[in-house]
Amino acid sequence: MTTKRMLIMLVLAGVVFGAVFGMKWFGNRMMVQYLENMPIPPATISASEVKRMRWDNRLDAIGTLVAVNGADLTTEVGGIVEAIHFESGDRVEKGALLVSLDSDEQRGELERLRAQAELAELNRKRRERLYELEVISKADYDAAVAEANAARAAAEAQAGRVAQKKIHAPFAGMLGIRRVNVGQYVAPGTPIVTLQSLNPIDIDFSLPEQYISRVQAGFKVDVRVDAHPDRRFEGEVLAVEPRVDPATRNFGLRARLPNADGLLRAGGFGRVELQLPGERELLAVPRTAIEYSSYGTSVFVLQPIEPAQAGADPSAPKDRVIQRFVRIGDSRGDFVEVLQGLQPGDRVATSGLMKLRNHTPVIVNNDLEPAAQLEPQPPQT
Repeated sequence: MTTKRMLIMLVLAGVVFGAVFGMKWFGNRMMVQYLENMPIPPATISASEVKRMRWDNRLDAIGTLVAVNGADLTTEVGGIVEAIHFESGDRVEKGALLVSLDSDEQRGELERLRAQAELAELNRKRRERLYELEVISKADYDAAVAEANAARAAAEAQAGRVAQKKIHAPFAGMLGIRRVNVGQYVAPGTPIVTLQSLNPIDIDFSLPEQYISRVQAGFKVDVRVDAHPDRRFEGEVLAVEPRVDPATRNFGLRARLPNADGLLRAGGFGRVELQLPGERELLAVPRTAIEYSSYGTSVFVLQPIEPAQAGADPSAPKDRVIQRFVRIGDSRGDFVEVLQGLQPGDRVATSGLMKLRNHTPVIVNNDLEPAAQLEPQPPQT
């Protein structure tokens, strides 16, 4: 009797649990079917066609401004600063006296050596007359000549040491902030002031190695700097590095720019546009059409929905989007060059990319699209 009751209880428990799990499975299955068949709400976007464009052939790079001549002036010898003949920020000509060091002791030694040189020269002349009269030997005369030459050389060497006590500008340019004061002792090599020749001024930049055969001296460059965003500084390539850096696979270039007004300063940052001969034809899309991610760049291409799928409702979306990976190149203003992945006439989404997925139906409303520019406009002043 007990066994029969146990069997009945087990059967009833199995029926109850089977009904519970069956209802759970049935509910999940119906929910999945509903989600699979649930219509995707259309997204409103703007769209643009892939366009063929002709761009002037140019390369963009980042450069650093460098002075044609620039140096931190120092002293070759130590001494006390006797006089300073410039003010910070002065423009000076080549050879201008900048700093004088105390040289009394060196000048006194120079006078002594000059007196010795004069005496040695007098002795040489006397020996010369005696040699002509054949009173002394040729060896005695040669010794007198050597003594005179040695004395004169010693005086000239001392004159050079005296000259080292005066620091002159090695070239014309603009001085920086002076770093010494009158009465200060300066050791050899102590920085005194920086001198920069800023007109003209050079800019150094680099390009990838694939362009080395297309670039040569004389090509025109346009340079923009953050300090003067409304100005374009024009110049030309001065030299092309004959080797490629094995670490970066780039090669260096140097361009020279006129800088009569002194707006460009050495060490500054510049954006370089290098003009190459001719033009090139390419495919381009607005910048806003490009989606960037860690696994590549892509666009959403519009495809028409089949009439049977579109239904009879005239307000139903006529297009859907398919994500397609592309390879991009240069950019100009609001447009980006497309190297691979698109064809002329393809339509791509240019706004609302965050709400798009593969096969999302879309409604195109180009009133949402901002006007695109091929070239960036300078800021209004």
